[in-house]
Amino acid sequence: MTQLTVEQCRAARALVDWSQARLGAKAQVSEGTVRDFEKSKRVPAGDMLVAMRSALELAGVAFLSDGETIHGGPGVRLKTSTVPRTPIQDGEAGIIQNSEM
Repeated sequence: MTQLTVEQCRAARALVDWSQARLGAKAQVSEGTVRDFEKSKRVPAGDMLVAMRSALELAGVAFLSDGETIHGGPGVRLKTSTVPRTPIQDGEAGIIQNSEM
């Protein structure tokens, strides 16, 4: 596992629409740790970086190594789902057809 970069952290949060506070909560680190890391003020301890990356991976982010991206550096993308999607049946999502309100 390669080390989480500042750019990957920001991009991964954006992919899953997480705030710094939410990543901190999911990774069990402080929001300040995430904020300072993303501003390049300090590099958290290795176990904190692993926790942040693991939380993002559980949310569906795939981390790409240097050789897997167009520009040659590390990157991120959303994982493709391997679970088949079940179509929503009428009424399950609260859809009302032919309703007059």
